[in-house]
Amino acid sequence: MSEFDSMIRARFHEWRGLWEEALRIPSLVTDAAAMQQMREWLTALMVSHGFTVRELDNPGQPVLLAEDGPEGGQVPTVLIYGHYDVQPAEMADGWDSAPFEPSEREGRLFGRGTGDNKGQHLAHIFGIMALKERCGGVLPLRVKILLEGEEESGSPHLADVIQRYRSDIAADYAITSDGPMGLSDHPVIRLGVRGILSFALRARGARFDNHSGHKGNVVPNPAWRLVEVLTALKTDDGRVNLPGFYDDVVPLGVRDREFISRLPFDPQRLAVTLGVTEDRLAGWDAMEYYRRLMMPSFSITGMHSGYVGSGQKSIIPAEAEVRCEFRLAADQKPERIAAALSAFMAKEFPDVECVIHPGWMAPSRTDPGHPAIERLRRAVERAYGLAPYIEPAMGGSLPDYVFTDLLGVPSFIIPLANQDEANHGPNENMRIDLFERGIAASAEILKALAETED
Repeated sequence: MSEFDSMIRARFHEWRGLWEEALRIPSLVTDAAAMQQMREWLTALMVSHGFTVRELDNPGQPVLLAEDGPEGGQVPTVLIYGHYDVQPAEMADGWDSAPFEPSEREGRLFGRGTGDNKGQHLAHIFGIMALKERCGGVLPLRVKILLEGEEESGSPHLADVIQRYRSDIAADYAITSDGPMGLSDHPVIRLGVRGILSFALRARGARFDNHSGHKGNVVPNPAWRLVEVLTALKTDDGRVNLPGFYDDVVPLGVRDREFISRLPFDPQRLAVTLGVTEDRLAGWDAMEYYRRLMMPSFSITGMHSGYVGSGQKSIIPAEAEVRCEFRLAADQKPERIAAALSAFMAKEFPDVECVIHPGWMAPSRTDPGHPAIERLRRAVERAYGLAPYIEPAMGGSLPDYVFTDLLGVPSFIIPLANQDEANHGPNENMRIDLFERGIAASAEILKALAETED
């Protein structure tokens, strides 16, 4: 087990109390006073333990940058990313206890932000404290903590902040702890994320809804027009039908396949979890399942046209809209995909409006052969007593590209929260024992990155 365990146990009551204090601050991006209170609370906490903290200018919510450890480039620098904003939460959403009054039940702490993301970045702050104490009051590496206040809004300004303060934020490694651990709360190290590009397609027919009997076969139906568009955008074998769409996709390599071969895959259990029949996964193995989660995808996320009330209303709707998204794999560029989509629509369906939504996010990837991976694997195993799974990429999206692409550093996503943390939903929670293990994991990770040069 971790060499930091006895130290963490001695301080854990204090650290848990601070965790609960943070959760009582309703740091919603719409509540300027609470957001400021959250920044002041975090600043006071970190300054009191030797960090220097500054606020980085931002058109939206300020970004906190905290630093500690030797300067001058003689030791490695690790950048830890987290966010202090949270999702909205009200009792009416289905909470069993007040979302901003932390409550313990069955070994878990319930409250908005427990795992997303206050519990996870606080575990890192406390892990740094444990490492510093273990090393006689001087860290063996330089640590920077970047805490954003707009992650739940899609991180609209993070890339600009990174570029503007590049020299201040520069590091040798980036660590993000966000989202849930692997199946059965198994520790995991993720080496990348998919990107996302969202868009809407809108079609119009007549100027107003028409009687479907009196004007059927006469008035154009915009809903059918969108069916034609969607059919043209995706081939029978499920591939996106845009010129050049797959040109930049990095295929799975030998190391990717090696890591995937060690990942768990139980199709029967997965079918139950997903709420689908098992034949949906028929013939799949772990390689096929995880490959699908790492490759580009095309999803319809919403559709609207015509009458949606109870009963039947015989109309030909005047307009129709479908909302879609592409999940992008490394090294696809959202700008390039957006341009290809716009060109395709202008050529093939000029009568259909294509609206690219702002807030796209590029995919991100760290070399699966990076030598730091093995050191991180051993460090995480020391903290949890379990060898972590290593995923070449996760299916979801995070602003990880700002580290790999803009800062040019390897980035590792090491979540500390339980699989069923219910982030964004009612009764968000984090297992208390995993919060404690997360502190140990942070200390072990930083110690490992400080000890040996790649």
